Amino acid sequence: MYEMSREMYQEHILDLYKHPHNFGKMEGATNQHREYNPLCGDDVTIQMKLEDGKVSSVKFSGRGCAISMASASLITDKIRGMEKDEIMQLGGEDALQMLGIPIGPVRIKCALLALETVHKALVKDNGNT
Repeated sequence: MYEMSREMYQEHILDLYKHPHNFGKMEGATNQHREYNPLCGDDVTIQMKLEDGKVSSVKFSGRGCAISMASASLITDKIRGMEKDEIMQLGGEDALQMLGIPIGPVRIKCALLALETVHKALVKDNGNT
């Protein structure tokens, strides 16, 4: 049963890679940040609009491996509607749990890049980088 579940998660990650949620660019973002992983070439930009301390809209763009793109898709789904403080409490374990498959040490940076980018976007004063 564990193998079937793992295969389902792997298929889900590949589907998110091919058809990511929240992919694109946003006009009028209040916060944004770009992160690049030179080890594998993953490049992610997160743009979001905050209204009354909550994320009302979020998009990501960039390119990378299936794990980094799926992670960006899942994280942007998760943070919509959340308050800034709640998002800042999300940690690496939360991101890895969303992916649902074991991630080896070589791929950890890929899996956590989007969350790191979101956190950095939220701590910027104006996000216009």
